[in-house]
Amino acid sequence: MSTFSIFMLLIIIVAFLLVLVIMVQNPKGGGLSSSFGGGGNQVVGGVKKTGDFLDKSTWTLATVLVVLILLSNITLVSNNGMSDDSKLLEDSQIETTVPETVPAETPATTSGEDSTGAE
Repeated sequence: MSTFSIFMLLIIIVAFLLVLVIMVQNPKGGGLSSSFGGGGNQVVGGVKKTGDFLDKSTWTLATVLVVLILLSNITLVSNNGMSDDSKLLEDSQIETTVPETVPAETPATTSGEDSTGAE
């Protein structure tokens, strides 16, 4: 299994976890903490900390995802040695060909004659 494949597997796992953490949160600030009865000013059993944990885990997972994507890009380029564009633009592989001469164009008939000669 290549390094790039390992990074891709980790990216998929982190992305899935990030989706789960975001889906648990409520955009109005309730989220998982309001499910446990902490929707008002009442803080029962440290439910307010759940919102903080979800917020921190969202930022942490997002940062880890970006870092993994950048690292996978680096390993992909280093595995190939050089990218496809640089292979195409390498000077030693460019062939110089001289174009053939363009055949002279035949002048168009300007008179009202038909090409068959019949009038």
